[in-house]
Amino acid sequence: MIRTPLRPLARILSARQAGQDPDEIEAELRARRHAEIQDKARRRAEGRLKLMVLCFLGAFGTVVFQMGALASSQPSEPRSQTSGAQIISQRADIVDRRGRVLATNLSTHALYAHPRDLVDPATAAAKLAKIFPDLDAKRLATDLTGDRKFVWIKKKISPEQMQAVHDIGEPGLVFGPREMRLYPNGHLASHILGGSQFGNEGVSSAEVLGMAGVEKAFDNWLRDPANNGAPLQLSIDLTAQAAMEEVLSNGMKVMSAKGATGILMEVKSGEIVAMASLPDFDPNDRPKPLLKGDPSDSPLFNRAVQGQYELGSTFKIFPVAQAIDEGLINANTMINANSPMKIGKYLIHDFHNYGGQLSVRDVIAKSSNVGTVRVAQMLGAERQQKFLRELGFFDPTPVEMTEAPTGKPLVPRRWPAVTQATVAFGHGLAASPLHLASAYATIANDGRRVRPTLVHRREPPRGEPVLSPKAAAAARDLLRGVVTRGTAKAAEVPGYAVGGKTGTADKPKPGGGYYNSKVVSTFAAMYPTDAPEYVLVVSLDEPSVAAAGGGESRTAGATAAPVAAALVQRLSPMLGLRPEGLKLPEIEPRPADAVRVSSR
Repeated sequence: MIRTPLRPLARILSARQAGQDPDEIEAELRARRHAEIQDKARRRAEGRLKLMVLCFLGAFGTVVFQMGALASSQPSEPRSQTSGAQIISQRADIVDRRGRVLATNLSTHALYAHPRDLVDPATAAAKLAKIFPDLDAKRLATDLTGDRKFVWIKKKISPEQMQAVHDIGEPGLVFGPREMRLYPNGHLASHILGGSQFGNEGVSSAEVLGMAGVEKAFDNWLRDPANNGAPLQLSIDLTAQAAMEEVLSNGMKVMSAKGATGILMEVKSGEIVAMASLPDFDPNDRPKPLLKGDPSDSPLFNRAVQGQYELGSTFKIFPVAQAIDEGLINANTMINANSPMKIGKYLIHDFHNYGGQLSVRDVIAKSSNVGTVRVAQMLGAERQQKFLRELGFFDPTPVEMTEAPTGKPLVPRRWPAVTQATVAFGHGLAASPLHLASAYATIANDGRRVRPTLVHRREPPRGEPVLSPKAAAAARDLLRGVVTRGTAKAAEVPGYAVGGKTGTADKPKPGGGYYNSKVVSTFAAMYPTDAPEYVLVVSLDEPSVAAAGGGESRTAGATAAPVAAALVQRLSPMLGLRPEGLKLPEIEPRPADAVRVSSR
């Protein structure tokens, strides 16, 4: 910037020569400089004012645009944002094969305290102990009056309890919203569902994790957001499950049994339609596991999957079916059934001494131990083991439950002649009732392997062949004879052609040997025998019923078979299976003049 001097020498000299005052020149130039400075300041102020106007217009336009966008959008509830990692609490529902809810989520609240914000901690502790009787009043009072900054009180509370806590009026008692798992049907299908528990917890949310049953087996799937909330559809039918549990419970009481289990399975798909284990529990209030004693004494014990039982004479059909398949025998082959039979130093007896020879048909119908052992000896130990392995008796069942691996069969390490004999009639090898149901389903499925599942599938898998269809049909015919003229006459249900096999096995003692008066009675069945659709297994733990001639009876024919018949009669109509060969009584129409119309 070039500054003009206020007293330029040329002008001063010229003014003096002309007789003018030089100070006037300085005053003129000073006034001109001040005017330029003022013009420059005014232009700068105008520029700032224009910039402010532009900024104001831009901000106002932005507000107007946002207001317009909000006015044209759909209304929604605001969501609070929390810092840190979020806890995923949403869990998919579990439904039955018809879409009825078995497990779902319920919004609830947790209760915690900030002791430093409590006005009267001692009184608050006393009032909370009255609302929640399960709390330790002394410990709660110590926690609330001590130096702690945060105290959990209850992980989930009901609306009534929440209102009661509100009425205390303490600012230090705080509620945290969360989701809990709800089982609306209570005890129904409790062993299948298993139950849940809280995982990672925060004051405003908690992670729900499966702890048993399908809840734990499908835990990752149920919590996977990629499933978009799709429910897990099980194979069980809620109505059939309720009926099975009711009939099984009544049968357990009538037979004075310690426990009971029942399994109903589709033959073609292996889908479990109903599966019950008694006693049971409420997964909404899951009891604590037993730490001592027999695990089967706990209601948490799943007898259908975890139980390892010697299933007795229900095994006799396996060596017979295998021998028919091998071409060694047929239904009319005569077998030496003289009792007792000696193997080494051991004697094998029949329940009755049938004497002489029995046909294979009668060996199964009369449940001859000796006759079955004779057939097993034709096969040899190696082939016997191979067949039982193909039926699944050497491995845990593949059913989708976390308890399945714990029910791995107890298989003898060595397989001498006496083991081959005892396994043939269901002793010396312990397996679960679900193993037995799967093996019987394989026979019912024309000899193709059936694997149990709790997931509802549209297209059933095609299992590998274990038996020829001809041998499987022959085995089914033999099982039908057990019901019509053998040890399971009490299982006959008119119109449904039930075929099956009874099995009564002495219970082993924990220290070795067997009890004299404690048994596990089992009846394994399939129906209708000519074209089986369902397999049913009923097992009673330590049953006892009054015998017709006095005394007590513990045989499966007198205990498990009648309960199975009641289940077939109750469940079949529910599943759309109509009885065949039954004539309904004819109802004669009433004459017209016999019908009176009331004037009322």
